Amino acid sequence: MFKKLFVALSLCAAVLPAHAQEVNFGIISTESQKNLKSSWGPLLDDMQKQTGLKVNAFFASDYNGIIEAQRFNKVQVAWYGNQSAIDAVDRAKGEVFVQTLAAGGAPGYWSMLVVHKDSPIKSIEDVKKHAKTLRLGFGDPKSTSGTLVPGYYAFQQNGIDPAADFKAVIRSNHETNLLAVATKQVDIATNNNESLERLTQTQPDRAALVREIWRSPLIASDPLVWRADLAADTKKKIKDFLVAYGKSSAEEKQILTKLGLSGFQASSDVQLVPYRQLRVISEKNKVMADTRMSDAEKKAKLAELDRQLAELGTRMAAAKQ
Repeated sequence: MFKKLFVALSLCAAVLPAHAQEVNFGIISTESQKNLKSSWGPLLDDMQKQTGLKVNAFFASDYNGIIEAQRFNKVQVAWYGNQSAIDAVDRAKGEVFVQTLAAGGAPGYWSMLVVHKDSPIKSIEDVKKHAKTLRLGFGDPKSTSGTLVPGYYAFQQNGIDPAADFKAVIRSNHETNLLAVATKQVDIATNNNESLERLTQTQPDRAALVREIWRSPLIASDPLVWRADLAADTKKKIKDFLVAYGKSSAEEKQILTKLGLSGFQASSDVQLVPYRQLRVISEKNKVMADTRMSDAEKKAKLAELDRQLAELGTRMAAAKQ
């Protein structure tokens, strides 16, 4: 199963003691493995050198591959979006311990809907009106900005059902969806501003062919999740390294810039609460619209979802005190 899901790559050549602890770092598939290796490799090289740990990068063909790898302790630390981090916390003994800081100090990032620059589609209203003629490039099902956020704010709140209303739905990573829009293989795609900014740097001619038509509310910066049972001294080494990274070294700042980041800051599972709420709200709306459920079934399901929302609201209120 795991041979199919992911390939482990050791990125560092530094000589380490034979007893050095090994940490496998999972990287979600937002773009090609080659590009991810190029952008994350230098940071993981530095992590290995500065912590004394042996750090390997792990890639998978989809987000679920990293979650499952962490679940079975094949990955100890991983970079996720907020939605995939929920599953890592719930299914893989995970804990959020830091979050990324966007380049330029932005407090987060935004999900987007994009079209080809020559497309007649100008707004979400146009999308709804012409959905039956449009091919949608959708994100990985576990993607926050590629699926969860646009699925609710762009589609559900505007009465659009991606599964039923579009001519075709093709799921892929952010990079592939952007390129599919640029080459007119799809008519519209979900994405985010960070991925578009990265494409502007790496393939400016293709990025120039992409136009934004919708932007979401702000999404909290990506969390990093470690397994709760990781040794305490290893946790300290990794967290101290990341929080300090790029604070004084010009070379480290350049590495972060290539990743589209300015650094890392401490975080916790609390940052996932708004996305847990969004999941429950989306599920509640689906239940209310489901004509196949009996009144009794619907009432019971809605009561349970309301209980979950109340619990999450209490948790968020407590965290703000």
